[in-house]
Amino acid sequence: MALMVKFVNPWASCCNRFRSEDFNGVSSFREILLWLFAILFETRAAMDIFQFRNRLIADYQAYISSFIRIKDPRMADFINNEVLGKGLLWPEPLIQLNPSFLPGDRITDLVREGVLHRECSKIFRMKDQDPSKDLRLHKHQSDAVRTARTRRNYILTTGTGSGKSMAYIVPIVNHVLQRGSGKGIQAIIVYPMNALANSQFQELTKFLCLGYPDGRGPVTFKRYTGQDSLEERQQIIANPPDIILTNYVILELILTRPEEKNLIQAAQDLQFLVLDELHTYRGRQGSDVALLVRRVRETLNARNMQCVGTSATLVRHGTLEQQREEVATVGSLVFGDEVRAEDVITETLQRATPEISFVDPLVIRALQDRVRDPNFEPPKPFHDFVADPLSSWIETTFGIRAEPESGRLIRADPQTIYGENGGAAKLAQVTGVDATICGKTIEKGLLAGYTGEANPVTGFPAFAFRLHQFISRGDTLFSSLENEETRHLTIYGQQFVPNYRDKILLPVVLELRCLLWDARTFRFR
Repeated sequence: MALMVKFVNPWASCCNRFRSEDFNGVSSFREILLWLFAILFETRAAMDIFQFRNRLIADYQAYISSFIRIKDPRMADFINNEVLGKGLLWPEPLIQLNPSFLPGDRITDLVREGVLHRECSKIFRMKDQDPSKDLRLHKHQSDAVRTARTRRNYILTTGTGSGKSMAYIVPIVNHVLQRGSGKGIQAIIVYPMNALANSQFQELTKFLCLGYPDGRGPVTFKRYTGQDSLEERQQIIANPPDIILTNYVILELILTRPEEKNLIQAAQDLQFLVLDELHTYRGRQGSDVALLVRRVRETLNARNMQCVGTSATLVRHGTLEQQREEVATVGSLVFGDEVRAEDVITETLQRATPEISFVDPLVIRALQDRVRDPNFEPPKPFHDFVADPLSSWIETTFGIRAEPESGRLIRADPQTIYGENGGAAKLAQVTGVDATICGKTIEKGLLAGYTGEANPVTGFPAFAFRLHQFISRGDTLFSSLENEETRHLTIYGQQFVPNYRDKILLPVVLELRCLLWDARTFRFR
């Protein structure tokens, strides 16, 4: 179980978050608490995420320690020092910047070109910030909109926070506007989890309802995930919308249940079938979904159905062309129809800060001045912040890097701030300053990049970043069959003591006051 706190777009998901279905898969009270902490943080943009994380870990450590009472001295010492003391249950959090994307077309420009229906300029605006401002797409979103016009299948494979949903929402809405609303179900969007469908429902509500009389926009959409009330399902069956948001299990049932025959009739000659989070469909589940796509095409007589897939990065090895070829091959298998390599769309990144050399003595001196000054505060104005050498170092370390083969900018792998290979140790190597001090300076820079002045062109912060904190529930304690002074203790499951094939390891169960303490789960049972 992992708690991932996002430091990006804090207000986007505050509306309607406390739906009962969002608790699906939450198996313990602790997980509910962590989920609520995450929601709480999303509503507090000014909160120091690092202090929040430290407080959460301290509370969790106190909670675990409160009921661990092991009389065996060596075992107690091992649990307290090696497991709890070294944070094996809560490793250092991973940090990753959300990179800047190369800007693409504005919606109004696409309308002028005739690529989009004129109503799109009213629908796709910055309604949650400044409704008077038209929306500017990222380049990969623009590429997807233009590719959609060819009616060929396409896949958008980009990283987290890249706005993948716009790659199919804009083309689908544009198609409904051009063809006309109320002419049956024209698009089915399939999500692997209901939480994603719920989130996208809120986004569609923002675009298609806000700014229209009585909240009724020119395109209709409904969520049909199996968690709707009987009355809601009956209304959808009686009056099918233009767009349906669902999951692959319910879509399978729609094709087979007699009471939903009206939906099948309304979806004849379906135009769009979208598989969101395509990378989640693998193994047997991937085979099931691939067969489902073929049944949809057959049952709905959708010979011209355009299949769209979105995914996080599917392939990391090889050149960009090789990656596209491999993704196209996988997409063709899932869709049961051709996906061309040129129709696999990837993200195009750009630096927010200038690229500088960190072996330049002047740059090193500037970094040393910032790290050594206990009163240093990163500049707040956007242009001053991105011009600062520390900001450039942070983006190079936690944000983006150049691909060795092509020089193309790609995302840097997530990494910790502290630890032997963390960012603080790397900054300490450059500046010669203690790693702990470097770590605190990095935290200041990350927070300032989010809370400072936004980019005056895009409206986005200089550094939107994510903190990924993984919290373990505890695992088995293993011991060798030897005396108390010499027996081997470990929490890493294995059959034998390392390098000793004649010494087996067994899970430990401790008896305490007539209750059984199971070390495999750190819980009473």
